[in-house]
Amino acid sequence: MKRGKSKTDAPKKADAKLAVRKGSERPAKKPKNAKAEKDPNKPKRPPSAFFVFMEEFRKTYKEKHPNNKSVAVVGKAGGDKWKTLSEEDKAPHVAKAAKLKMEYTKKLATYNKNLSGGGSRDAADVDEDESDKSKSEVHDDEDGEEGSEEAEDDE
Repeated sequence: MKRGKSKTDAPKKADAKLAVRKGSERPAKKPKNAKAEKDPNKPKRPPSAFFVFMEEFRKTYKEKHPNNKSVAVVGKAGGDKWKTLSEEDKAPHVAKAAKLKMEYTKKLATYNKNLSGGGSRDAADVDEDESDKSKSEVHDDEDGEEGSEEAEDDE
């Protein structure tokens, strides 16, 4: 008679979980929220029409309520005012936000072009960079020679 495997014959998975691992056998933990570093040269996103409105609203609100120190109160009042504005009243803020967005898209396009290496710099920019670079190198060489003579004298 052939006998089938019983549960007691099979190796137990629980034992593997309870086994103590050595330090070298453990996989290295990765940080949960690893974010890529932000490039400080990347252009900032433009404000929306609401935030363009809030810039102006904060000034007027502070003039009317000079004793108010709470940012939350100003924000809440601005939000309520924005909701009550008609489309005609919002139009200048929307137009300004659209203009800022157009400028942003142009800046972002040039940033991405330069980032990918496909962009070419103007000849005037290259000349200015090279002339500044050569001036600083000449100036650095003069300082470096004096410093090296002083170092030799000290020895």
